[in-house]
Parts: sequence; structure tokens; C-alpha cells
Amino acid sequence: MESLAGAEFAPHTTYLTTASSGLIPARSVAAVKAVLDGSAAGRPVIDVAFEAVEESRATYARLVGVPARRVAAGSSVAAYAGMIATSLPPGAEVIVADGDFSSLVNPFAVRGDLKLRIVPLEEIAEAVRPGTALVAVSAVQSADGRIADLDAIGEAARTHGARTLVDTSQAAGWFPVNADEADYTVCVAYKWLMCPRGAAFLTVPEDLGGLTPVFAGWVAGERPWDSCYGPVAELAHSARRFDESPSVYSYVAARHSLALIEELGTEAIAAHDRALADRFRAGVTGLGHRPVAAPGSAIVSVPGLGDAASRLAEAEVHVSARAGNLRASFHLYNTAADVDRLLEELSR
Repeated sequence: MESLAGAEFAPHTTYLTTASSGLIPARSVAAVKAVLDGSAAGRPVIDVAFEAVEESRATYARLVGVPARRVAAGSSVAAYAGMIATSLPPGAEVIVADGDFSSLVNPFAVRGDLKLRIVPLEEIAEAVRPGTALVAVSAVQSADGRIADLDAIGEAARTHGARTLVDTSQAAGWFPVNADEADYTVCVAYKWLMCPRGAAFLTVPEDLGGLTPVFAGWVAGERPWDSCYGPVAELAHSARRFDESPSVYSYVAARHSLALIEELGTEAIAAHDRALADRFRAGVTGLGHRPVAAPGSAIVSVPGLGDAASRLAEAEVHVSARAGNLRASFHLYNTAADVDRLLEELSR
């Protein structure tokens, strides 16, 4: 793990904020530079872009355990959550977790005619009831790293006939994700999947989940090059009907970043990341602080230390301040030395 990470990453700082944005591997950077140079020289990039999207789609599908035909490629969680929100009838009940990320929650809130119930993360499963239409929740909470009980939530949803939407943005890449266990999943790829901003994925059921592709353009056509003008005569028969026109350079890089994750294996990455997070939890507890209880998470949130983030940045130790807490997140390019450096600076 460390030898490969050393070949792909060379941060000049102690970088512990993957939960905000992951580092991009050298292989991905090189690929983008090559295509940019070609574009500047007048060589067409559209064929390269479509090839990159399809390879990224296929690799992501394998990472989350569904066929590629059930994966759509876009650019943001909010766009896909908004599309799902438009599919719900007026008055439908949607359950979300208190404090969950706004890109997942707000598309349902702005509808105005939905019944939005906000409950504590730990109480979501028992909050599902007859008449609940959708449960939308992040697998791992952005603010503090708490992990949702997706098994219990899924069982409760099935019992009461509700659908589930799981945001895996803080999970995919280090936390084992089985997208087949949810009706829909959404994921931005610029965090633990180490892609540039502009790449995101949606997974849908085999029957496409009853969704209307309200932002469908020409790339959503079964034959995109025959779908450039006027109404699209035939939408793609797969989840590709939910594709957004691709952010070309993001997907050129994404195909290589996702390949690296697949090469290393999510289970091995999870073991590495969790070991570093546990090391930090133990160390910061020894300094007299009490991290938010999130066993098994690669994200560690420490109340009362949010103000330390700016001081740490001056020492070139980069963490995040979220919800008033210090948030440190650990990924495959981090080492025990990074953890010890953070603890050393916090003890000053």
C-alpha cells in the first residue's frame, strides 16, 4: 500500500482532509495533461471523453457491486437528488438525517410540497412508517464520520414499502459499498475516489426506478450522435439516460483514479484508513479530548478543536473545521507519521 501510494502521491504537507477533497494520483494528472496538450494542439477530445466515461462507469460499477447498465455518470449529488425529488408526488414523506449534507437534503426541502421529516441518524430505521415514500441518508456522515445502519434502514424501508437513497460520497473508496442494497445511490468522486471535481455517479434499480430524466440532453440518447437536435427520439435503455454531458477532463482523470482504487482493493484501503483513524482517536483521547463516537470510520471529529484548524494549517498540517469540530480524515496516501505529526501539533 505505502510503496504504491508513494509512487502516486507526493504531498508537500501533512494532508488529512480527504473528506473535503482527495488527492489526485500522478497517473490521473498525467492523463489530463496529455489530453489538455492534445486539445491545445487542435486534436479532438470527444472520443477520448466518451471512452473515459464508459471506462469510469464500468469500474465504478464493479466497485459498488452493480452492473454498469445501472450506473449513470454526471457531475453532482444535488443534481441527481433533485431528479429523484421531482419523481415524488405532492405530500410524499421523505426522511433525512439531522445534520446530513445539504446537497442530499435540500433538493427535497425546496420542493415545498413534500413532507420532510428530519430525525437523528440513529433513529432513522425506527422512524420509517407506513406512508413513508423515501429515506435519503449518507452512508457516512460528512460532519463527524458517523456510519449509518444501512441494514436496519433498508429492512425498515422494505417493510413499509419505502425506497432508499444512499449518498456514498464519504464512503465509496474506503468503505465497502453494495449499491444493490439501496434503490438509489449517489456519489461525488472527488473525495475518497480521488477524482477531480466534475465526476459523480448515480445507481438505479434494474427497472430504472421510475425516474424521469428531467435534465436529459443529447448524451442521454440511445444513439447520442443522432440525438443532437430537437427532442431526443429514443432515450438510452440503461441508466445512461440519466447521464449529464460529461466534464471531459474530470472523466479522463477519473478512469485512472478509479482503476487505482480497484487495484488496491476497498477492503485493504479500509483496513489502512481505519487503523490510522484509530491511532488518532487513541492519541487525541490521551490528550484529554473526546472524539465523536464513530468506531470503524476513517473520519474522526473532535469537539472543541475546530478553531485549531487554522493554526495547524500554518504548520502545514491540513485538517477541516466542520460543525465547530476538528475533522481529520485518513486515506491510502497517509501514514502513521502523519497521525503523529497531527498529535504533536495538537499537544503544543
